[in-house]
Amino acid sequence: MEKSSEIMNRQNEKGFTLLETVFVLSIFLLIASFSLLLLRPQQSYLERELFFSHLKADIFYAQHCALTSQRPILFNFDPENNHYYIKNHTGEILLERHYPEDIKIYEGSLKLYLQFNANGNISKFGSIYINIENVRYRLTFLIGRGRFYVVKD
Repeated sequence: MEKSSEIMNRQNEKGFTLLETVFVLSIFLLIASFSLLLLRPQQSYLERELFFSHLKADIFYAQHCALTSQRPILFNFDPENNHYYIKNHTGEILLERHYPEDIKIYEGSLKLYLQFNANGNISKFGSIYINIENVRYRLTFLIGRGRFYVVKD
């Protein structure tokens, strides 16, 4: 008698049907896809900030190398190969950094190379333009102490 009541209890237990399971999974996948779409702008923001952070640090590094070695240092942009590099007076590459292909750098009033003199000052002043996702930025070097800044154009 006990076995028959146990079998009856198991027959009364119901689980989820295939349709219910598919419905819940589809809702979950829909919510997950929305969250991935919201992460893309955040990722591009972080990539842009990382690029400018590296660029500023590398320019300061070139200026520092010129001051410490008391020799001119050359900072070159190579937009065709998506990288820039720093060379010392003997032509030795001190630093080379690649950047993403969606970042475009082009000449403004300043050519795509900079020279820091032995005292850390820049030899020429002017601007270089940077396009990131159809937003234009201006990297401007001031005459005098080798100061620079980046602004959205």
